[in-house]
Amino acid sequence: MKSQSPPPAPSQIEIIPLRSLPEISRGDDLALLVTEAVAREKTGLQPGDVCVLAQKIVSKAEGQLVCLREVTPSPLARSWARIRREDPRFIEVVLRESSRVVRMTERAFLAETRHGFVCANAGVDRSNIPGKEWVSCLPADPDASARRFVRRVRQLTGVSVGAIISDTFGRAWRLGQANVAIGASGIEVIRDLRGGKDRYGHSLRSTMLAVADELAAAAGLVMGKSEQIPAVIVRGHRSARAHGSARELIRPPAEDLFR
Repeated sequence: MKSQSPPPAPSQIEIIPLRSLPEISRGDDLALLVTEAVAREKTGLQPGDVCVLAQKIVSKAEGQLVCLREVTPSPLARSWARIRREDPRFIEVVLRESSRVVRMTERAFLAETRHGFVCANAGVDRSNIPGKEWVSCLPADPDASARRFVRRVRQLTGVSVGAIISDTFGRAWRLGQANVAIGASGIEVIRDLRGGKDRYGHSLRSTMLAVADELAAAAGLVMGKSEQIPAVIVRGHRSARAHGSARELIRPPAEDLFR
């Protein structure tokens, strides 16, 4: 397999928070709001910038919110809610968003979403949502969301940027959570170095760098969980322009040792 020629390593990467975004509502033009924030904060947009957007604001703009008052839990949801000590309506939404339940205990509910992501509660979340009766779900197609954002920014500014839709996931083998890319456009998602050699001439047999996840995790250092910074600009990352998608980061079932 022929390896990709990696771009030169950047001498410096900037992670620029956008602090002046308003509260996002259904139907909002995220690209317009981001470019307006960039103008207000005088950061500008440069070719090759990567805009990292928290999943929550994308879900809000796309109307991926559910009012629990309108949810009727199934008998299964009620049964599992007793084990989880959770609102059965919340469990019902999780089940609706799941294509497969990976594991459910009193401590964790891991599910595979329709997108193929394996994550807690199938991505259903209460955090950073106004009102106690509302929850958010993942965007219907995060890659398409990222593509629309990139096209709209170019239409508004004439600048070609990349975009990542990020969310916070737990990780197998590791404690804690980190931001990962669930949607991407206009960036190199995976850098495949298999078939190349390291500096000592050793063959690289399995090295594939999850570039989009690394950028999402770097952005997460600025976004935080309560800082109200749902969008950042990553500048200085030298990545090949690509038409990849975050779906490339999903490990095929045949290679997944946890299935």
